[in-house]
Amino acid sequence: MVLLAGCTSSNVRVEQEFPAMVAEPRDMKAVLVMDYDFRNYQAWPNPKTSIQLGAAQVDSLSKAFSGLFAQVKVVSSKEQAGTDTDLVIIPSVREVQLSTPSESHLNVYEVWIKYNLDIETADGVPIDSWFLPAYGKTPYSYLLSRSKAIEEATVMALRDAGAKLMLDFFRIPEIHGWMQQRQATRAEP
Repeated sequence: MVLLAGCTSSNVRVEQEFPAMVAEPRDMKAVLVMDYDFRNYQAWPNPKTSIQLGAAQVDSLSKAFSGLFAQVKVVSSKEQAGTDTDLVIIPSVREVQLSTPSESHLNVYEVWIKYNLDIETADGVPIDSWFLPAYGKTPYSYLLSRSKAIEEATVMALRDAGAKLMLDFFRIPEIHGWMQQRQATRAEP
C-alpha cells in the first residue's frame, strides 16, 4: 500500500487567493510584468507531479508588491510598462522542488519555489536581478491526500515569498542604493 501511494501521480492546481498586505506602502509606482508563461506557470518537480501555480503566484506577488508601493500596475509585457513608473519588476520562476514523505522519511510535504526578480528603472536601466527563494511545508501529512498536501505546502511557499518581499525588498543593497540616489537627485535645486 505504501509503495502504491508513492507511485501515484498528482496534478495539483493551486487556487488560493491571498489577503492584502497590511503595510505602509512607499510613495512610489511599480509595474509588474507577468507574462503569459508566468501567469500560467505549471511546475513539474518530478515526472509524476505537476503543480499549476500561475494564478496563485500572480495573486500572491501582486498583493505583496501592493503593500510595498503606493501604485502597482500589472501588465503582460515589458512594452506595456510605460515610462510613468519608478520601477519595472519582472518575476520569473527558476525552479520548483518537492519533497514527499516517501523521499524524506518525514511526515510532511515540502515545496521550494525559486524566483528571480529582474528590477529595472522605467528607462530600462537594470538595477538588480534578485534571487527570491520561498519555502513551504505541511505541518503534517496525516489524513491529507497527496494532492491536498502538495497544494498546502505550495500555498505556504507563496506566503513565504510574500513575507520575504515585505521584509527584504527595500533592503536589497542595489535597491537601497538606487533609492538614496533618487532622493539625492530630487533634493538637488
